[in-house]
Formats: sequence, C-alpha cells, structure tokens
Amino acid sequence: MEWNRSTLARTIDHTLLKPDARAEAIRTLCEEAVRHHFYSVCVHSGWVAYCREQLQGSDVRISAVCGFPHGANGSEVKAYEAAQSVKWGAAEIDMVLPIGMLLDHRFTEVEADIQQVVAAVEGQAVVKVILETGYLNSELVRAGCRLAEQAGAGFVKTSTGFGPGGATAEVVRLMRESVSSSMGVKASGGVRDAATAIAMLEAGATRIGTSSGIAIVSGLQGMEDY
Repeated sequence: MEWNRSTLARTIDHTLLKPDARAEAIRTLCEEAVRHHFYSVCVHSGWVAYCREQLQGSDVRISAVCGFPHGANGSEVKAYEAAQSVKWGAAEIDMVLPIGMLLDHRFTEVEADIQQVVAAVEGQAVVKVILETGYLNSELVRAGCRLAEQAGAGFVKTSTGFGPGGATAEVVRLMRESVSSSMGVKASGGVRDAATAIAMLEAGATRIGTSSGIAIVSGLQGMEDY
C-alpha cells in the first residue's frame, strides 16, 4: 500500500494514558486528533465524557482502556467499566486480558473474561484485546489471539506500553497469522516514528497505538519510498 499523511493518520489511535495527565493535556490530545485526522483518541475511562465534549462535531472516535494496565481486575469489573465507557461516549474498548491466567494456561477462564467485556458492549463498541506480548512466548501469543477471536473481540493488540517490551514487526506478523482476516491487529508500545509505524502496518497491523502520532505523520515527509 502507498502511505501518505492521510492514510497513515487514519490508522492511528492518538494515545494519552499517563497517570498524571490533566485536562489541558487531554484537550490538546483531542485538538491534535481533529487537526491531523487521527482515527481515535485513546484514554482512560474517566476521561471519555470529557473527550466527547472536546470532539463534538468531529469524526474522531474515542477508545477507552479497560482493566488497564494489568488485566487483573475481576471480569465483572471490566465489563462494568467497558459498559460505562460506552455510555459516556467510547466507540472502542481496549481491554487487557488476565495475563496471569494466560501464563497459567487457564484458557477457558481467559476466554470467559474477554466474553464478559464483549457481551457488555455488544453492538455498541469494538473490543480490542491487549495481550501484553512482552510476557508471552510465541505459543501463548497464538493462544491469546485465538481466545480473543473465539470470544468475539474485533482486534488483538500487542501491549499496554507499561509492560516489558513493546510492539515488534515479528510479533505483529505472528498475531496476524493467528487470527482470521476479519480481525484487526493493533501495534502499540514503542511506535514513535513513521518508519516503525509503516513496518508494523506492512507486518499486518491495521491500527497503531501511539502517543507520537504527530511525529509519525510529520516524519512521512522525506521518506521517498512512501
């Protein structure tokens, strides 16, 4: 695919998940997303209603994280948070699966956890399942992807940005191979420039999660191949 500022921008979830983020920073995030035509802003659930106010009249969606960043919340808690985020204005939910359960090979429980969140927002929001791949071997990456798809999620996502490692082209390719073509793959964690973003997309990602969206689309200038 030929990438330009417009096509690249529409793959980006413009992200601010720092615990010390304040209203001014969230407002700036929204303004930047509108100005650069990013796909969505990605924020904590407590900021969703504020983002909806800031984004009124634009086509920028809101992605809300859920069970973030450890995935260890009870399934009912995650489902409630997801449902509330949708009520406040989120169109997408980026949930963290229960990482410890996946590491323990408790696959039935992992799938049930994801299913509860999917059911809580069914018909209202797309669910992206964060695997936190830095903790996982290839077998468990494949398993996590399979469980997410079986549970009805719309995306699998590499990482939170708060765990070990981040997105790599290798793990994105593995995730792409582990799900059907109807599933999205989101690369998140350490994607800070245009070359890295394009490498992720060419490996099979369909969405990029980053706090460096402006640097990515600005960096496309001067990349002669694109």
